[in-house]
Amino acid sequence: MVSQLASTSSGVLDPTQLISAFGLIGIAAMVFAESGLAIGFFLPGDSLLFTAGLLVASDRYLHYPLWVVILVICVAAVLGDQVGYLFGRKVGPALFRRPDARLFKQDYVRQARDFFDRHGARSIVLARFVPLVRTFAPIVAGTAGMRYRTFVTYNIIGGVAWGTAVTVAGYFLGRLPVVADNIEIILVAIVAVSFIPVAIEIVRGRRRARARAAAAEQVDTIQR
Repeated sequence: MVSQLASTSSGVLDPTQLISAFGLIGIAAMVFAESGLAIGFFLPGDSLLFTAGLLVASDRYLHYPLWVVILVICVAAVLGDQVGYLFGRKVGPALFRRPDARLFKQDYVRQARDFFDRHGARSIVLARFVPLVRTFAPIVAGTAGMRYRTFVTYNIIGGVAWGTAVTVAGYFLGRLPVVADNIEIILVAIVAVSFIPVAIEIVRGRRRARARAAAAEQVDTIQR
């Protein structure tokens, strides 16, 4: 899964091509979709922000001050999560019962739910830095009935931290010749590294599932 999604950085979802085609408005739309719309999980969030910072530094395609780009990204990220939360409150239970489709997989929701259960309210901040989980975490929070004021607080903190940190990293690292000359490799590496937490969550989830199944089988054996 990681390798398949990582390959998007050099294909149709190449961040540089997306930014050159759609500009700052396109960045805002994609950040908004990936942050809170269930259909946006495949968008290249981390590599998009990193590339945005890099392009601002090189004055290519994005002819805006860095602070303007960061402000737009942060606002889009926060608003996206707000929509995700409200979506979860409205149709969350039905979403959890929905069968797998070509794009939507119940595993994505389960990973976000496990992440949310383990970290509580601060998962809204932590999830920002974990692909897939960042898309479904606000939906899970809404479904679970997290207090709205608590969600808004953590949402703003997470959105600003993610939007600023990744974009600023791209801005300063993009000035280094070794990064600028190997941007495609760097973007693939960013996507691959960002999916490490997802892989860890999958392994942990499977271990917990096996443990629960073994415990249930043992109880059933005892009852017999």
